Amino acid sequence: MRSLLYIIMLLVVAGCSFSSSQPKVLDEAQRLLQNDPSAALSKLNDVDISEFQDSATMARWALLYSEAMVINRLAAPTDTIVNIAIDYYSRHNLTDEFQKASRLKALIMSSEQSNALATALYLQKEKEFLLYKERAKRELHTFVGLVIILIAAGIIVWMRQRLKMQSLQNEALMAEASGLKNRIDANRGHVDRLETKLHGLLENRFALIDSLCQTYYESQGTKTERKAIIDKVKSEIESARTDSFPKMEQAVNDCRDNLLVKVKDSYPDIKAEEYQLLVYIAGRLSSRTISLLLGESVDVVYKRKSRLKSRLKETVAPSCPDIMNVF
Repeated sequence: MRSLLYIIMLLVVAGCSFSSSQPKVLDEAQRLLQNDPSAALSKLNDVDISEFQDSATMARWALLYSEAMVINRLAAPTDTIVNIAIDYYSRHNLTDEFQKASRLKALIMSSEQSNALATALYLQKEKEFLLYKERAKRELHTFVGLVIILIAAGIIVWMRQRLKMQSLQNEALMAEASGLKNRIDANRGHVDRLETKLHGLLENRFALIDSLCQTYYESQGTKTERKAIIDKVKSEIESARTDSFPKMEQAVNDCRDNLLVKVKDSYPDIKAEEYQLLVYIAGRLSSRTISLLLGESVDVVYKRKSRLKSRLKETVAPSCPDIMNVF
């Protein structure tokens, strides 16, 4: 792609350097036209018009050549050359040059003086003009082809860039999807653990109900019924106060996104009895149940809950706002 651009630039520079010398020859011929028309015509004949780079230079040469022939009283075998100037100046609305060329056409065609050498040179210029037209046509086709190639190359570069951007976007989406999958897998594992924990809690709850029902069935109709049930309940309460507390603590952390761990991190000086109360509160136990587990009255439990709430609001809530949701 770069090599093609360099070739085009070299061609343009070479063409410009060649075309810059053409107006100088035409200026000199125009200067000689009044003082030495024969020399002016000779200089115009020496120019190879097939190498002209633009139609404006060609039209100026045709106008000067026709004027030189009229001044030298030479007849033109055809009106091809003067028509070059007439057509160009007519298309570009150059009135003065068009009128001058029209007058020269009438004069050059009415002259009866013919010269074999002048006629031969005139016909040679016609051939050069035909070569110029063929070259201009080829250059136009080449230019159109180069434009098409450049447009195609631009489209290819744009498409490659677009595909590259699309590939980067796809990679980013794949990475995001992979991250989402990892988070989903992690959450699924967390849910599985919660399900296992809930199943364990349900089994313990059903086992407790079954044990109480068995006690009631075995003691039904006897005087020891009430005492047996009360003893059983007391036994379960004592078990919940001692053996079941770690399980309850773990269940709260599992179900509340490690809330108790965050509390310990934010409030490492929390007292053991305050932490025990917090576990019962976070486990949604009623004040009456908490009073039985702690061996204190319901009024004392309410007061302790109020003090704990105020303390956690000051120490833990700024870093863990969810703590207030447990109260």
